[in-house]
Amino acid sequence: MQRFSTFKCLALLSGIFVIIALSACDNYQDPNASPQSPQVRQATSYPNYGGYGGRQFTPAELITVDNVNKLKPLWSYHTGEISTGKEDVRSTTAFEVTPILAEGILYFCTPYNRVVALDPATGAEFWSYDPKINLEGNYSNQLVCRGVSFWKDTNKSDQEPCATRIFSSTNDTRLLSIDAKTGQLCKDFGDAGIVDIGKGPGEARYAGAYHHTSPPTLIGDKVVIGGSVGDGEGTHAPSGVVRAYDARNGKQLWAQDMAPPGFDYQGGNVSDSGYALATPNVWAPMIADESLNLIFAPTGNPLPDYFRDSELNMSHYGSSLVAINGDTGDIVWNFQFVHNDFWDFDTPAQPTLFELQRDGRSIPAVAQATKMGFVFILDRQTGEPLFPVEERPVPQNPDFPELILSPTQPFPTLPKPVAQNSLNADDAFGLTFWDAGKCKNEFESLRYEGMYTPPSTDWTLMYTGNAGGTNWGGLAIDQEKQTLVVNATNLAYKVKLIPRVEVEQTRKNNPGEEIAEQAGTPYGMWRAMVVSPLGIPCNPTPWGVLTGIDLKTGEQLWQSSLGTTRDLAPVPIGLATGTPTLGGPLMTRSGLTFIGATMDNYIRAFENNTGAEIWRSRLPAPAIATPMSYVVTDKEGKEKQYVLIAAGGFGRIPMDMSDTLIAFALDE
Repeated sequence: MQRFSTFKCLALLSGIFVIIALSACDNYQDPNASPQSPQVRQATSYPNYGGYGGRQFTPAELITVDNVNKLKPLWSYHTGEISTGKEDVRSTTAFEVTPILAEGILYFCTPYNRVVALDPATGAEFWSYDPKINLEGNYSNQLVCRGVSFWKDTNKSDQEPCATRIFSSTNDTRLLSIDAKTGQLCKDFGDAGIVDIGKGPGEARYAGAYHHTSPPTLIGDKVVIGGSVGDGEGTHAPSGVVRAYDARNGKQLWAQDMAPPGFDYQGGNVSDSGYALATPNVWAPMIADESLNLIFAPTGNPLPDYFRDSELNMSHYGSSLVAINGDTGDIVWNFQFVHNDFWDFDTPAQPTLFELQRDGRSIPAVAQATKMGFVFILDRQTGEPLFPVEERPVPQNPDFPELILSPTQPFPTLPKPVAQNSLNADDAFGLTFWDAGKCKNEFESLRYEGMYTPPSTDWTLMYTGNAGGTNWGGLAIDQEKQTLVVNATNLAYKVKLIPRVEVEQTRKNNPGEEIAEQAGTPYGMWRAMVVSPLGIPCNPTPWGVLTGIDLKTGEQLWQSSLGTTRDLAPVPIGLATGTPTLGGPLMTRSGLTFIGATMDNYIRAFENNTGAEIWRSRLPAPAIATPMSYVVTDKEGKEKQYVLIAAGGFGRIPMDMSDTLIAFALDE
């Protein structure tokens, strides 16, 4: 449910900006990884995906608003893994990883699921483990690995094998346990270091329809995984089951398949292992709260995406945040962001744990970014909203009674939406009166009654679209200053349902379009971005934004355009239109937000108080990833702060591609 293939429409921007003056450009220079021996005496920690609490925050303060303009690339590491899907490797790649730093070593995974350990000061490789995944699969969300997880076995001494472990789940459905010091598989885990996690959820229609892109989650001595199911799968799609394994031996301890209460497992739609099929999956990263013994799981919408039979409606836990007991797998509470989701508004990002300061109290809170552009702030003990949420009436479709709709949807009153979620045809964008007029005509031809306009056999406008709003990059929180920063996309999409007998012919007549089967239902699905004849998004700019929010009040502090057309056109121009964004922000205690995430080849720094962009640096490709940061103290006691980001591009869009992990530091 994380597919974002319609970004390909943006490739048509080529050739249309020739009337605009060229902008200055600064070229990326690869400093190459140093082969020197490790120089680290000690280093700060960034021990899990998203950092502590998933807050995407570093307490490091060496890089400041005053000196950030002195940042330069210091070292880089090349994975050697780039695929455009046109040669031996069937799927494209997207280098979307955020590394972690534990006990002085950087760990990350590559698009082909190779796990690598690096010296954080030099980028020199300590070891790598290659699981040799199946590269012939047609992976529905490309070849992607967003992160790995670190675990320390308190029953072992530091000198024993596998006293510390790296866990990684693969595109071809394996869970790996790797000795963090040597890069060797831990033979006491599963089958000689590997558990086959493709067995159990149910049979996928093709290799890659069910796979894993997010890092496993650790709670106590358990390693917990979700799974990703491709968009448009049918009523017998694999289960969205979440499973926990013993971190030492790989034995499965519990499973939670997200079936609705009262589900009939005897007569119901189940896999050979007894899990309910086509339930909401958890493809985005989860996060654990050890103190509450809870795992917070952001769920996808139930399958099929845009039409479901009422007898097979698995929407009870769909498009929600679900709190799961770490010992048993039982659901403690759930909060649903979209009722009976028919818009592919699945919960796309890791939840963020923080302490909300209110009236002299510290409240354990969780923040969740959503595709609708809403940020929900909940009490993580109970799931109750900490800012008011209203159930408001939403459009219905009496002419299409087969679609079982919810009469209301939840709208948070605060924070305000960070993405545009209403559209007037008069606001259609264009470079000329001609293409703006074409866009206006297109909008007027679509069914549209607001964000929750239900799909039907007529073309229907979706705004925000199925890509968001926010996507898997999530948000960043400075807990001390009680501020939040999040990026979002503004793009209009359209969708229609196709009667079953017309699906195959529609595919033949429209090659390259996103047309999904939705097997087991009377309708297939066709969706596309709403673009002008020039290939430009028809909705108003900015197409990408970065927003700062005051968590004490819920009010927005600022909103800035994010991204330019610099690398979307055949000439180096830089219209400040914003671009669609994938990846997320990193906040620092010193008052900066670092972010890539755009379709141009830049990493940027924004000032947290004002939202002003105060630094940018060229990259070899767009950084469709989230940065992280750490401080290294060398043998002489000198400290240096690094900002690390993966710059790899996005294989489904004609853009620069790379395989580069880049570390920036102050030029001293």
